[in-house]
Amino acid sequence: MYDSFNRPITYLRVSVTDRCNLRCSYCMPAGGVDLMSHQDILSFEEIAAVVKHGAKQGITKVRITGGEPLVRRNISALVAMLASVPGITDLAMTTNGTLLEGMARELKDAGLNRINISLDTMDPERYAEITRGGDLQPVLRGIREAVKVGLLPVKLNCVIREHSGEPDARSVAEWGREVGAEVRYIHMMTLHQGSFSQVEGGDGGNCASCNRLRLTANGLLKPCLFHNSGFSIRELGIGQAYAEALKHKPVCGSFNNTGTFYNIGG
Repeated sequence: MYDSFNRPITYLRVSVTDRCNLRCSYCMPAGGVDLMSHQDILSFEEIAAVVKHGAKQGITKVRITGGEPLVRRNISALVAMLASVPGITDLAMTTNGTLLEGMARELKDAGLNRINISLDTMDPERYAEITRGGDLQPVLRGIREAVKVGLLPVKLNCVIREHSGEPDARSVAEWGREVGAEVRYIHMMTLHQGSFSQVEGGDGGNCASCNRLRLTANGLLKPCLFHNSGFSIRELGIGQAYAEALKHKPVCGSFNNTGTFYNIGG
């Protein structure tokens, strides 16, 4: 499966909910958000059908995102469904980690290969400030548990404002080395202004080699995070939505003024 610029598309990011139990300042506005209605959210069966179609066309990697995916009821059942899809060789998840300690073993047993956890600071007060009230300690316990059960490599997503030498970023890196987790640095992004750069320690943000599509929780296949277009799998059908997303995938991201990080999946 190739886009119009001959880039192979092998990676599908799947947002399973726009709901989250944190309110991170760079992701959600302080006044709250307008949530999708429950009937608009894709069922597990619909998500699996999109993944199965993509796998037949060359998708090999799937990442489950949110919102916060672990607040979606019975999420391990979806993990098991996607893990069984022929052709999917890399099944990952991005989470804020607050609920991970009690679910890591269940996710591993269901077929999840690896996990990324958001961690921007090791200072409990700073963490509470960034997340608007979150508790750092359950996240740290969840990371340790993920390492213990073998969701490897465990990667820590650390948002930075300017560079990876910032005190918070250094403290996350040092702690990660102690517990056996890798760190990737994500520069602060702004969807509406089109502000983004390549992830340090990852592939995100490198438009020339972009291999991904995104499925939103309400069923839009989006060709690019920094692009307004999205194609409904319910209205167009799965095959046509894929075709349109491939056709409209831009050579490079620009800006997005129709979506937000919490309902696209970052």
